[in-house]
Order: sequence, then C-alpha cells, then structure tokens
Amino acid sequence: MAKELSKRLFERAIKILPGGVDSPVRAFKAVGGIPLFTKKAEGAYLFDVDNNKYIDYVGSWGPMILGHNHPEVVAAIENALKDGTSFGTSSEREIILAELVLEAFPSIEMVRFVNSGTEATMSAIRVARGYTKKNKIIKFNGCYHGHADGLLVKAGSGAETFGIPDSLGVPEDYAKNTLVAEFNDIESVKSLFERYPDDIACVILEPVVGNMGVLIPKDGFLKNLRELTKKYGALLIFDEVMTGFRLSYGGAQAIFNIDPDLTCLGKIIGGGLPVGAYGGKREIMELVAPSGPVYQAGTLSGNPLAMSAGIATLKALKANRVYEKINTYTKNLCESINNIFEGKIPVKINLFGSMFTIFFTNTEVYDYNTAKTSNTQLFGKFFNLMLENGVFLPPSQFEAAFVSYAHGDMELNKTLEAVEKAVKQLT
Repeated sequence: MAKELSKRLFERAIKILPGGVDSPVRAFKAVGGIPLFTKKAEGAYLFDVDNNKYIDYVGSWGPMILGHNHPEVVAAIENALKDGTSFGTSSEREIILAELVLEAFPSIEMVRFVNSGTEATMSAIRVARGYTKKNKIIKFNGCYHGHADGLLVKAGSGAETFGIPDSLGVPEDYAKNTLVAEFNDIESVKSLFERYPDDIACVILEPVVGNMGVLIPKDGFLKNLRELTKKYGALLIFDEVMTGFRLSYGGAQAIFNIDPDLTCLGKIIGGGLPVGAYGGKREIMELVAPSGPVYQAGTLSGNPLAMSAGIATLKALKANRVYEKINTYTKNLCESINNIFEGKIPVKINLFGSMFTIFFTNTEVYDYNTAKTSNTQLFGKFFNLMLENGVFLPPSQFEAAFVSYAHGDMELNKTLEAVEKAVKQLT
C-alpha cells in the first residue's frame, strides 16, 4: 500500500507534536511503521490520506458502535449545529440524554456529564472520597482508567504494596494512596482491606477489562467485590467508559447483575463526540457541587453537539437489534480466526459481546501477568500484515478490538482472507 502522504504528514507532525501524535497508541510504537492518517470514515471503513481503505476494528476506540458517519447521528449533529456549537448554559438536550442513561442503568439515580473518560473516573473517585471520608483507593494491576495522577499507578513488589507512579510527573506522595490488586484474584483485594480496614474509599475497575486487551471476570469475582466493599464501607465504582452501552444497553452491570455505587461512562454516549459521565446513588451524587461540597466543573460539559450525538446513538441502539447482530458477527469472526491459527501459531482469543483480543500466547489470559506472556513482536508483525491487507486492528497487543453494526458478511469474509494471508506469511 502506498503511504507517501502519510509519511510526509508524520514527518511534519513529529516536529511539532510529541511523538507526532495527540495520543500515544496512535504512534504505532508498539507495532512499528507509519501511523495511520485518516482522511474520512464511513460505515465499517477508514480511508487514509493515501486513499487506502481499511476495515476498521478500532472504531475510534469503541464509540462507533453504529458504524462511522451513521446518518441518524450525523443528522442530529447537523440539526444541533444550527443552534450553536457551545452555550456555557444548560440545555434540554442534557436532560434528555440523562433520562436515557438513567433508564438504561438502574444503579444510576443522578448523573453528571463531563468531557472525557478521564474526567469521569477522577471525578467519581473524588466523590467516593468525599462520601466515605477516606483517602485510599484500590485499582487493579494493568488496568487503565484515564491519565489522572492517582490512576497512573502499577504494582510494586507485590499486590499489598503501595502503588508506584507509572509516569514521570506523578509524585510518589500522591500515588501512595493508590493500592494495587490483581484482577480476578479476590484474595489480593481481601488482603488490602484487611491491612487498611478503615482507609479505603473505593474499588475501581472495568467489569470486563478492555485496556489490557479483553479480560473476562471469573465467576463470582464481581459479586465478591460487591460484598467486600459493603463489608468495609467502601464504594464500588464500575468504569464502564468502554463497556457501557457496548456490551448491552445496560452495560456489563446488567449482564452480571451487579449494583455498583458509582458508574463511569463515555465513548458511546457521545456518539463519537467527546463526552464522559459519572453517576450513581442519589445520596452520593448529591455531594457534587452545587448540591454539595465535592467540587467539579466544566465549561464544555453537556455540550449541545455531543448531547445530540449521544441521544441519537442511544435511540438507535434501542430501536434496532444491534447487540444480536454485532455479538453474532464477533463470535463467528473469532471462531474462524482461531481455526485459521490452530496448529500453526499459538493464540488465545478472548471475546465478550462485540469486544475481542487476539493474544499471541498459549496461556489462558485472565489478568495482567498472563496477558504479558504474549509475544508482542509476533503481534506487531501480524498487525502490519493485516494493515497491508486492508484490515485495521488496534496497534497494540493490549487493546480491545471492536465490531460495529456496519460490519457484515463482506467485511467478515475479507477479514478472514487477510488473516489467512498473514498466517501464511508468518509460518
């Protein structure tokens, strides 16, 4: 594939943007090669500046569940645009989207819109600390909840140690309030509560992980977390920025029948525009300013264009049998990919709903340590071979891939043809 214009754009960008990008994974450092510079997107496809066409399994990292440029979403944005791009005041659109969110998520009795998943998670943690009057939080090794200082933390010498900063610029004194447990290991969580029984404000996790690749909770893990947090007076926060409205209309919590205290949302509720949200029990959310003393604000929160895109997306999800189609597509795709690899290259494919990851390992993947057994060099080669054959996967072994409502039989067959070609070249 010709990439001359992409190469020239990257040469320009790297002089004025850190790494030539505005988000690290876009730089393709984990897989090598020239980053994708997209010109336009339509349905299940991306088109780069060199006019190459790709079947897209990134979907703007999740929100394009209906496909790119969905006509109902575009029409909603165009109609909203006629009224203005930003008001700095309240509008009815915020109420309509909030009502749709509350209808879908019974655990959310009040919601606050923000502009990103990072804002949502850091604000929810602030509310949890304000409500419990405790400072420490528990997150899970390898889980990413945005780039707020206290969340850029990984495990130290063991699950019972304080977290250490995973980024320069994060003070160790700040990170010490973040405790790190192992996903799917309830004993690692119990030990932290036993060590700090009166100090932990909340446990935050993705109920189905997407930011280490797709990791599925073991039977009873989420239920035990719910029981532990109640026992010690801590809040349970579900980061459903990725899974909310992706796995079902009520998110992962509806599938697993778990009632978290706070939920973080994003991605899909913006219909492709920048939106995040956090919400939960009324008595907790009433602590948020101006109702209460926990301060959080945002000039662009509830932006009319983003609200309109979100409303159109959620209404389309309700009206169409979206989940049945995309889940079936994903199941058929992953089963067929596994058959192509079988006996040639060891892989483990984790899928849940319309999210999947192909791990280049022969080990079952259920936490950070098992995910890290993956052969990242082999994944990088596979990624680039797929890209050359017109299929865009997440440019990292440790990211989830997503299927949209726009993916159909033609895209499935073309993807499988690309996988067959790639496997032949790798063996």
